[in-house]
Amino acid sequence: MQAISSLLWFSLFCLINNINAGPKIPNEERDPEFWRSKAKEDLKLTLGKKEINSVAKNVIMFLGDGMGVATVTAARIYKGQLNGQPGEETVLSFEEFPNLGLAKTYNVDRQTPDSAGTATAYLCGVKGNYATLGVSPNVPRKDCIAQKGREVTSILDWSKAAGKSVGIVTTSRVTHASPAALYAHSAERDWEGDTDMEGVDGECKDIAYQLIYDNSNIEVILGGGRRYLMLKNQTDPETGKIDLNKQRKDGRDLIKAWAEDKEARNKFHTYVWNKQQFDNVDPRNTDYLLGLFEPSHMQYELERDKSGNGEPSIAEMTQKAIQILQKNEKGFFLFVEGARIDHAHHDTLPKKALDEVVAMDAAVQMAMKMTNEMDTLMVVTADHSHVFNIAGYPYRGNNILGLVDPNPAEYGPADGLPYTTLIYGNGPNYNYGNRTNLTDVDTTHKDFVFFSAVPMADETHGAEEVAIYARGPMAHLFQRTHEQNYIPHVMAYASCVGEYATDCDRPVRSVASGHVSMISVIFMCILCVI
Repeated sequence: MQAISSLLWFSLFCLINNINAGPKIPNEERDPEFWRSKAKEDLKLTLGKKEINSVAKNVIMFLGDGMGVATVTAARIYKGQLNGQPGEETVLSFEEFPNLGLAKTYNVDRQTPDSAGTATAYLCGVKGNYATLGVSPNVPRKDCIAQKGREVTSILDWSKAAGKSVGIVTTSRVTHASPAALYAHSAERDWEGDTDMEGVDGECKDIAYQLIYDNSNIEVILGGGRRYLMLKNQTDPETGKIDLNKQRKDGRDLIKAWAEDKEARNKFHTYVWNKQQFDNVDPRNTDYLLGLFEPSHMQYELERDKSGNGEPSIAEMTQKAIQILQKNEKGFFLFVEGARIDHAHHDTLPKKALDEVVAMDAAVQMAMKMTNEMDTLMVVTADHSHVFNIAGYPYRGNNILGLVDPNPAEYGPADGLPYTTLIYGNGPNYNYGNRTNLTDVDTTHKDFVFFSAVPMADETHGAEEVAIYARGPMAHLFQRTHEQNYIPHVMAYASCVGEYATDCDRPVRSVASGHVSMISVIFMCILCVI
């Protein structure tokens, strides 16, 4: 009876979804020679890979927040299916980087990490505690008094001290956990504004305050989070509303303070809050750019208003940031975060999560076009994963957001009901023992909340390793399983900043010629003679 039920459901599924049973395999893949040739091409490419042992003039770090390996796989398929392909054969741009490692993501005090402790690791080179930012693991969460004297600096600080320009691009609030570890020191990631610090003992500064008053030399800051920089009674220019719970009560207009600082130093600066203003910014005439496009986080790419009244994409922000930063002859450090991958996963909304990966992939492609592999180290990684996975045995090319096309003779579900290929270990949409029949449900809709095995208000992070993709000078140093705090040490060593500033007896590549500069050649020859 169960087999008959499954067979009937399979027939109905095929009819509704207008599919044919069996895998969707491109014809050329049925020829064994296709796979032999493909493997030989890959082998030739790998054998021809050369290490770039020169100094990295520039470093660009892309952080896919929550972008675990399963998310990368699903996003790859999603991207391919958006282009009318089966999807599995698709490659995200950063997956073609020649160097690959893994990062262990645990916090000092947690097996499964959060985005603050991990950010401290991959930006400051020191593992931290859960929910703490830019401080050593001697600082317990929310302990402001213990924080004093236990601050740690970041790759942004080291790069700025070396005379480089620095920038931050994120689709979250600029005061959120991941970007905040670049410039702030806080025993609590949620102390984003002074309204979040009522009753806190000690003299700790909120994160927004630290961004504006303690880090006035950051050339580019682009993201969301206006509310923590605005006066308590200020009306938001976009929404026309006032957020009494988050806007500042200390009488400081931090956006105005940012502009006044630049004016006092005779720096060309611009503050923008919508796409039209952003598009009008001329990088050639801009020393400092502050863009705050939402009161809180920026919009999902699927929902982004692309008009002048809306906001720029992560690729557009990356482009503008590089245009401004690359004017510095000493080079630059740029942090770019695809933050909303994480937010969508927490709400078990995989279509939005995967689309955010594709949007960040476009930003990576933009950066690749604008820089040269010989003098720019590019690192793409994640802070942590999610309890998100790809299940069942769907046929090739099956919609990654759809239902598993069933094979009743082999692996049909025991209850005869359909289920989605993508599934969460915990989260908000739990069936409480009675699975929903999804036959007539559009699971591909951006707002469809996918099911989870354990009921929780928000889906949680995962604890497994995340990938590190790298190309450029010293990228080959990512080659095995590393502790996450290893990442900024490689970036610093490659670019000769921080404690590695004097460990720089490597040549500097000339991008124009693609060869070692003449000065470096002479220097190396002298060393050889000696």
